[in-house]
Amino acid sequence: MRFILKNIDLNLAWKDNNFHSVVELPGDYTVLDLTKKPWPNIGTEFCIGKYDEIRPNMYTTPIFAGIRNIHVGIDIGGPVGTPCMAFEKGIISNFGYNSEPGDYGFVLITEHNILGIDIWALYGHLSSKSVDGKDIGQAIEKGETIAWFGNEGENGGWSPHLHFQLSLIKPETHDLPGVVSAKDRKQALKTFPDPRLVLGPIY
Repeated sequence: MRFILKNIDLNLAWKDNNFHSVVELPGDYTVLDLTKKPWPNIGTEFCIGKYDEIRPNMYTTPIFAGIRNIHVGIDIGGPVGTPCMAFEKGIISNFGYNSEPGDYGFVLITEHNILGIDIWALYGHLSSKSVDGKDIGQAIEKGETIAWFGNEGENGGWSPHLHFQLSLIKPETHDLPGVVSAKDRKQALKTFPDPRLVLGPIY
């Protein structure tokens, strides 16, 4: 999938950037197929949930209205407390707590300018300490630990994992739709490009 912005092909423009890992993955991890069954409760193992995946049996709480089931981020599962790093230098754009069951729980959004292109990254399903001491506009360094995986009591009720999502439009709050309906898919994939642009070929 190619991502074109202002006649710039992001896949080509950013392909030689040496982005830092967002999560340090082990050499062996599982790439999940969530098209048939929900996220497994395997909070001690590392695994990946894919971008632009239809997940018909996973989003059952009221915030998804029974129609939002296409995932527009990448999930990285692992143990509670797993560190999350900034892939590039930037600033804290927003942070907060989304309290609805099935939502992000604690969330952090960072802002970056990469070769003249502004992009925002959402880190969702975090621990409460991930937002402690944070300030909007606070500078962050490439590779700096900025958050940690939360437990089910603070991350929206999910098995521990990071929802990582990119946005080419500045979020107005500490929120972005991480799952969209079929009618919104086409526009969402333009607004929220494949996180592998910065994560690299993790699957």
